[in-house]
Amino acid sequence: MNDLPHTLYTPEQVRELDRRAIEDHGIPGGVLMGRAGESAWRHLRRRFPDAGHLLVLCGGGNNGGDGYVVARLAREAGLAVDLCPLVDPQRLTGHARDAADAALALIAPIASPWAALGEADAVVDAMLGTGIDRAVTGTMAAVIDALNTQSAPVMSLDVPSGLNARTGRVMGTAVRAAITPTFIGLKQGLLTGDAADFVGEVVFDDLRIPASVYDGINPSAARLSADALAEGLPPRARNSHKGDFGHVRVVGGDHGMGGAVRMAGEAAARVGAGRVSIATRPAHVSAVLAARPELMVHGVDDAAAFGAALAGTDTLAIGPGLGQSAWGAALFERALAHTGPVVVDADGLNRLAGSGIRREDWVLTPHPGEAARLLETTAGAILDDRFAAADAIVERYGGVVVLKGAGTLIVDRQRRVICTEGNPGMATAGMGDVLTGVIAGLRAQGLEAFDAACLGVQAHARAADRAARAGERGLLAGDVLEGLRAVVNP
Repeated sequence: MNDLPHTLYTPEQVRELDRRAIEDHGIPGGVLMGRAGESAWRHLRRRFPDAGHLLVLCGGGNNGGDGYVVARLAREAGLAVDLCPLVDPQRLTGHARDAADAALALIAPIASPWAALGEADAVVDAMLGTGIDRAVTGTMAAVIDALNTQSAPVMSLDVPSGLNARTGRVMGTAVRAAITPTFIGLKQGLLTGDAADFVGEVVFDDLRIPASVYDGINPSAARLSADALAEGLPPRARNSHKGDFGHVRVVGGDHGMGGAVRMAGEAAARVGAGRVSIATRPAHVSAVLAARPELMVHGVDDAAAFGAALAGTDTLAIGPGLGQSAWGAALFERALAHTGPVVVDADGLNRLAGSGIRREDWVLTPHPGEAARLLETTAGAILDDRFAAADAIVERYGGVVVLKGAGTLIVDRQRRVICTEGNPGMATAGMGDVLTGVIAGLRAQGLEAFDAACLGVQAHARAADRAARAGERGLLAGDVLEGLRAVVNP
């Protein structure tokens, strides 16, 4: 995805960009449709060079029009083309109708896709565009489901049919594409949530519209640059000492959960924090010290002992293994008195839920289940619109929110960023504890909260991607710890 733009837009914004190109800059809509179809055709030939028989499925509107352009170009190139209109071409208007007429002058349409589904070498999905906002039903849903069970690869135009291009949520059912060419503006929903399993290779073409078309339209989000770590973590001064790089204190590790604070503490140290201390149950002290003697570990039985241990802390990370007992509740309440930077995860977030407490200097790192508790809703509602959920958490609790998952979102009051690195092997216990430590370690070194969150998410994901070269299944949080030092020294 490194070749994709860094600016992202909602479908509504892209429609406005399209309107500007046509009405304000005099580019005929038919020209833009032709360029989109030609771009998609080039990518189809690049990706499936041996495909000699295509099935093209066309719906209505401009998305269907783009499909008709691809069908015509394929036929002109000598390919066998089964062209199936799923919306009566006579109902099309404007440039989509023109594109349909041009294609149908060369290709006799087929009445239904069912027989052709098993014959094609590749399929072009031009059924539903970016405006879908409700569940796909009826014939269209049946076609999508059948398409997903056949073996030919699929190219979806602009967005896989059935995928919400604003939220990344599947609307009942969606096409599983091998490649998705998208045009004019990169849609934010293609890079997060369900989209990861449906878009395949995402490619972008601005259709040669003038740069001034984008003036005055603020992107809805941004894609985290592959160079962010290199740019955000410059080489250290040669006369540095540990006091220059902050003191992180990790709080948590109730009975049976000492590993959580140990991993968070080591992660903070691995990304360069000058000192790392841990406040945990006394029973865990020996084990943590034996596993990682560079950490300073304090056993605390109550909030009073923890308060004394807080002295000298720059950045506080609370939540890993904190638990739901009275011990964890007392430590959490005492931690809120810390006036420096705070990173909150896991049971710290569960303690925060419904409290009404807000701060502007903390970083909250929920997964969808924790986000649901913070907003007093369901995980399904969070997944329906991850962007809206992250915005709502910021509104209610302040600070910076890292909404974890495929296409992790980093959000504050002004900015939304998506990290497109990472892999399914990260879906295992302890990964969140490592991320908490990474963000706290970067925050302690003087990075602003939003920057620490962005770089922390990228470092965590990139280290996991390196570890996954040996396989995603069976990837452990400890494997990510081992790769952190390399990725923060690019």
